[in-house]
Amino acid sequence: MEFVADTGALEALYGTPGEAARLKVARRLTRAYGVWIARARFCILSTVGPEGTDASPRGDDGPVVRALDPATLALPDWRGNDRIDSLRNIVRDPRVSLMFFVAGSDNVIRVNGRARITADAALRDSFARAGKLPRTVILVAIDEVYAQCARALTRAALWTGGDASRGLPSVGEMLREMTDGGFDGAAYDRDWPERAAGTLW
Repeated sequence: MEFVADTGALEALYGTPGEAARLKVARRLTRAYGVWIARARFCILSTVGPEGTDASPRGDDGPVVRALDPATLALPDWRGNDRIDSLRNIVRDPRVSLMFFVAGSDNVIRVNGRARITADAALRDSFARAGKLPRTVILVAIDEVYAQCARALTRAALWTGGDASRGLPSVGEMLREMTDGGFDGAAYDRDWPERAAGTLW
């Protein structure tokens, strides 16, 4: 098997991007990109560090990020698994990418930029939810923002293809398998809904 090993060979295979692909990149939020991102309740945060890459799902029941100005997004770090893989990467390498999804739309908005982490009290307080605060807030300085071609979500029929989760292994089953039966996966799965409901924020 032969592999493509240089950008010249790669570009020969794909040719020149169309006009829309060249025009869509903005260096800060336009009105339309701002409206779109404000509607997104889910995004994927991608980071890079010495150990490799990380992609982390981030979600909320309202806007997943807040635009502080046309060049800056604020992403509160709500409860998770406390591995802090993404945060650790940001501290060591500020390059990040965000992919924003809106349920029902096959378009995705992408942001590339540089991130910093703050525990600023006033900013954390501004995200307060029923007395709960994010432990930190990720501030993303936008380098570029653009719309992603809709073909991937259209091919996957992500919103219209029905529920494909039936019969999937549960997280408890995965953990039990990883430990050769040493982890009580049934108890984990049983307790998860109540534990999650009490610790979403």
